Amino acid sequence: MHLAALQHNGTLDMDALLADTAARAQAEGLRVRGLMMTWPDGAAACGAMVLKDVQTGESFLVSQDLGPGATGCRVDTQGFARASVVLRRALDEQPPPDLVVINRFGGLEAEGEGLADELMALLAAGVPVLTAVADKHAQAWARFSGGWPLLDPQELPDWLAALPGR
Repeated sequence: MHLAALQHNGTLDMDALLADTAARAQAEGLRVRGLMMTWPDGAAACGAMVLKDVQTGESFLVSQDLGPGATGCRVDTQGFARASVVLRRALDEQPPPDLVVINRFGGLEAEGEGLADELMALLAAGVPVLTAVADKHAQAWARFSGGWPLLDPQELPDWLAALPGR
């Protein structure tokens, strides 16, 4: 299985690392598909959350504005459902993509929601996947992946070099 789940504790800008990795892989001629998190308001902590298709640039709003003083979860699960079409299209491609980047295995995926089904389908199809897992979701990742180890971000270049077709 070609899977890199990068472990992080929040001190590394994982969105930038994944975006840079996808861009470099594309520049090297790899067929890269997937979804990247972008923050159009520039405020990752409380701004709009948008998933962007790395191939087409199409954007999917995955947060909802709950208004001032709101304390509930602002994640829009319907937005994730709309964005998941990008990963399902990647599954249908022949030949399959060289790499699929999924912005993260987060709280929704830890509960079996979000992009969990698409992630599992990509892995079952043998498509190389790159994602990120925060320390707080490491136990859920272990349950989801059957104990697949988390990768230190410093090991990413070696993992990429070992991808099939390189």
